[in-house]
Amino acid sequence: PGLPYIEGYTEGETIRRGQTVELICRSRGGNPPAQLIWYKNGEQIRMAYRTAGRISENVYTFTADASDNKARYKCEASNIMSKAPLKAEIDMTVLFSPAHVTISGPTEARVGDPVPLTCTTANSNPPAEIKWMVAGKQIRNATSRTVVSPEGGWITTSNITAMVEPNKRSLVVICHGLNMQLTENVVSTHTINVLYPPSQPFIHGYTEGHFIHVGSVQKISCTSSGGNPLATLTWYKNDKKIHSTIRKNDRSVTAEVTILANVTDNEARYRCEAANSATEIPLFETITMSVLFPPETVKIRKEPLEFKPNTQAVLTCDSSSSNPPAKLSWWREGIPVQGAVNTTKPGLHGGKVSSIEIKLNITEQLNGVVYTCQATNEAMQRSVHDALILQVLYKPVFDPDNEKIVTGIETEPLIMSLKADGNPQKISYTWTKDGLPIMQKDSRTGVDRIISDGPTLNITKLSRFDAGVYSCEAINSQGNSIANINITVQFPAAVTAVSENVIVKPEEDATLSCTAEGNPISDDTITWSRDDIPDFNAKTSVMYDKNGTSYLRISKVAREDMGNFKCSVNNGIGKTSSRNVLLIVKHKPEMDQSPMYLKFASDAGNMGKLTCRSQASPLARYSWSRNGSPVSANTTGKYYTTFKQIDQLISESTLIITHVTSADYGNYECVARNEMGFSTSSPRLEITSAPDIPSSLSIVNVTHDSVALSWIPGFNGGMVASYRIRYRQIQEENYKYEDVPLSSETKYTVKGLDINTGYIFSIMAMNKLGNSRFMPDIVAAKTSIFMDSAEKITPEDLLEKQDLPKIVIVSVSIIGVTLLLVNIGLVLGCVYKKRVKGIRDQNIQNSKSATIEMYAPSSYNDTVTGETLSSVSEKSETYSNEGSNNEYVDEGRKQAASTYLMDQQEYPGPYPACLGYEMQIQPNVAHKTHTLPHPHHHHLHAAQDKNRSRDDQSLGYHGSMSSSLHSS
Repeated sequence: PGLPYIEGYTEGETIRRGQTVELICRSRGGNPPAQLIWYKNGEQIRMAYRTAGRISENVYTFTADASDNKARYKCEASNIMSKAPLKAEIDMTVLFSPAHVTISGPTEARVGDPVPLTCTTANSNPPAEIKWMVAGKQIRNATSRTVVSPEGGWITTSNITAMVEPNKRSLVVICHGLNMQLTENVVSTHTINVLYPPSQPFIHGYTEGHFIHVGSVQKISCTSSGGNPLATLTWYKNDKKIHSTIRKNDRSVTAEVTILANVTDNEARYRCEAANSATEIPLFETITMSVLFPPETVKIRKEPLEFKPNTQAVLTCDSSSSNPPAKLSWWREGIPVQGAVNTTKPGLHGGKVSSIEIKLNITEQLNGVVYTCQATNEAMQRSVHDALILQVLYKPVFDPDNEKIVTGIETEPLIMSLKADGNPQKISYTWTKDGLPIMQKDSRTGVDRIISDGPTLNITKLSRFDAGVYSCEAINSQGNSIANINITVQFPAAVTAVSENVIVKPEEDATLSCTAEGNPISDDTITWSRDDIPDFNAKTSVMYDKNGTSYLRISKVAREDMGNFKCSVNNGIGKTSSRNVLLIVKHKPEMDQSPMYLKFASDAGNMGKLTCRSQASPLARYSWSRNGSPVSANTTGKYYTTFKQIDQLISESTLIITHVTSADYGNYECVARNEMGFSTSSPRLEITSAPDIPSSLSIVNVTHDSVALSWIPGFNGGMVASYRIRYRQIQEENYKYEDVPLSSETKYTVKGLDINTGYIFSIMAMNKLGNSRFMPDIVAAKTSIFMDSAEKITPEDLLEKQDLPKIVIVSVSIIGVTLLLVNIGLVLGCVYKKRVKGIRDQNIQNSKSATIEMYAPSSYNDTVTGETLSSVSEKSETYSNEGSNNEYVDEGRKQAASTYLMDQQEYPGPYPACLGYEMQIQPNVAHKTHTLPHPHHHHLHAAQDKNRSRDDQSLGYHGSMSSSLHSS
């Protein structure tokens, strides 16, 4: 291609910055046409070109700037045929004024200070000139210098020094940068603030010397006026910077601190510093704060560390720092202690530390006493306390209020505790009696009756032998103490001895003694009684001695006074203990006329025995006779006699007849004699026969399912008799029977009865020769309603105390009175017949005699006394319907009973005229044995009376009594 050439700029031509420049590079010819590339300062800037015919063209258009000044633009042309590129070059010249000027130097200065200033232009072509204006005045002697700028052109720098004049707040400096060729000007302004120091700061909001209370809020302010710039305020507390709140206006500044006063604020120095650029040393103001504060703590010290009795101890109380100094005081159990003196010494935070001490003489009584030290800031009316509980080490000390004498009751438990105090409180206890240790609880075997558990002695069941002195030893690390306690055991009084064999003659005085043992024993512990002596108190006198013996003196005794006097002892503990004391009055023999001593039986050829028994004092001597002739006993071999003493008063003689013949049957006479007189009886020997009916049947005991019976046998017919009991429920017709096993006893218990059910009982006697009749159905009982393992009949039990209609009570009363009148008539008839019979010749009495005992229920009449036809048996003798009251019972005649002998042949009819009966209705129950049909099955009472067999018929009042029984 041809040599390239450049158009659009001629070298040496001046171009202004910002002017648009179009550089055109052309090359002619060449095949292929030339490739044109622009370069600036050796760096390729454009390679886009175009061809038109044989001309190649590359146009580069740009805006001139400072970097184009003295820049070399090069255009290269080449094609594949060129060995080296062809080139054309130009050096461009660009004129430009500085883009800006910069003033550097201090922005603040004090009055009179020289202020060095420098003004620097940006690069400029040609170099710019600098002109200064200070405070509106041109500076003409300013120096300047020019340096080439790496970016092109030249940089001009000028330095001046300005002086700060007074009374001006600022100094304005202007720098002009002028490109004279281009007639362009750039300006920069620099303001210098004139510095003035602030005024002296002052503190307000708190007056030095004024006291504030700890915990209060105090605000303190510091204000400084004037100054350029306004002062910077800083608060310090004891040289430590603290936070503050700044408030400013045009002329002043204020810094406020808020203080929550505490102990560190007392005598603290608060400083406020004011400073700005014009102050080399800050201006400041200082205050010292005064704060009232109480002691925070108070502490008690003790010397020595361990207190023991009979030593001296010192208690010292120290309070923490307080302003003003705390006043200390001692209190014992809330009561002020006088005489202690306060001492003080400097403390923290400008306060004072106070101390006070007290000296104590240590005793056991001080243990547990509380000493309190109080520290009071009187100005603030606030105080703190510390308390010390004195711990005095001492051996156990027993409480003087402990009982010295303890009383317990035999068989009851007794627990005693002895209170002992000691320090240490860990105390071990040991109990002893008579030097022997008592088993402790931890070592007990399970059968120990007396055990100890620490200070407690436990006697589970007191015995009278437990009485005595018990010692309790208490031990701790400081020593031991012993306390004694005397135990007195109270136990029921009991009769230990009575006088024996006191025998006197009538009209003599007799003395009986009764000795009792018990605790306590007093004169009224022992009492004497006897129910059958109406004027007992008038006839007797009592004396006591210190040995627990009571003497009963009976004046001018009579035969009626003979018998048992009851000595009863009761000391208020347990039940009454009683014992009979027998007084024997000499009297002539009194024969026993009961049936068993009036009739005897033996078969021919066998041995016959007749016995007579008497009561006498002195004991009787016996003789036997028959038909008026003495019986020669112990001589011929036919008759023998024996003597037997039963007790102190009763004896008996037995006549033994060997080889009984028909001539031996009949009546015999027994005579009993002593120094007081004699009496006789006429026992009869008969041939063996069926037994007589038992003379009485009574209720002994009742439970919920059983009834115990007792009876008096009649004549046994001369051989062993057995018995059969018949019973039935009151509402039923069928009987049940139970045979009594052969034995010498006349008691039997019918078991298996129904609960709360009424029963009627009867009995008959049997031997080998036959049976007696059954007793009438007049003995009744009712099983109880409760199942009690210890059920026992009492007179009160036999009376069922429940509500009963009044008409029933009235009806029963009328029937009772009617029966009583009938009984009295029967009694009179029996007595009369007996007297008539005694007149008859004894040979006529070959027929059987009957012994009949009639019992008139005492509940039907409260006026019968003396010998009545009958009475209730000893243990159960009352007749009552359910709900009957106590007025139906005559307790005073329980023992009254009489027996009469009569010839049965003289009283024909279904029953003998003097038939014994007993009416009892008692609460209690029945069961099953074997059941036999009742002798009658009709419902009408009249039919029943007619159809019953003779041994089953009741007395004439049977109908009325049945209704009463059923109503129960």
